[in-house]
Amino acid sequence: MYPIIAYIKFLFNSSNQHGVHSPFVYNFVTKCLYDKTKYEAYTKLEHYKKELRNSKTTLQITELGEGSKTLDANLRHVSKMAKTSSSSKKDAQLLYRLSKYFGFKNSLELGTSLGMGTYALALANPTSQIITIEGCPNTSDYAKSKIVNNNIRNVEFLVGNFMDTIPNLKEETYDFIFFDGHHNKEATIQYFEALLPKVHNDSVFVFDDIYWSKGMTEAWEYIKNHDAVTVTVDGFHLGFVFFRREQVKEHFKIRM
Repeated sequence: MYPIIAYIKFLFNSSNQHGVHSPFVYNFVTKCLYDKTKYEAYTKLEHYKKELRNSKTTLQITELGEGSKTLDANLRHVSKMAKTSSSSKKDAQLLYRLSKYFGFKNSLELGTSLGMGTYALALANPTSQIITIEGCPNTSDYAKSKIVNNNIRNVEFLVGNFMDTIPNLKEETYDFIFFDGHHNKEATIQYFEALLPKVHNDSVFVFDDIYWSKGMTEAWEYIKNHDAVTVTVDGFHLGFVFFRREQVKEHFKIRM
């Protein structure tokens, strides 16, 4: 019920590009979020999603985060996971456009799941370096096999608890970090603060499911108001965070 009420409020308080006066954000909205180009990579993403939905594989799941709202059993069918807990086709396409628009050279993903988002990032910039972390070993192994079978070679797969893994990351900074695991207020804030030292002026953070629960929305509000953050774009399902020191601190709600 909470997400439904939150969405109604969002519709009343959001706008499109015409409500944006910042040139940086206006270009981001019009040239990335609203980009209607039918990229060739979209066909590959659709094929990947179809493979997942048609899979006969079942996985023994180790759940470290909040888990799925629709899948309770530890033994899960990949086909059902693809419909409920994997990145949607729309979100995967957006991740592709995001990486292509900003030209990320290195990215970090918290929450590999079945690799849909990972695949999108890899397709956008084949020469970039992507690290993806997953708490469940079996899920990570499955995603890795799918990614490798699709001739992707620029992804490193790590397995473990996020807070145990983050301190061992060797990159000094990341162009992009996608927070897509452990949908919990305290954990989300903890990961955000742990990864702030990895930020440079043009880094982009994206948070998934910022209206998953009241707690996740509270985490989003905390992040928006953090001194290190200058600009945020709330797209309801995804929250975009920028650290550009040359920008005036502003927050936008954009219908996507």
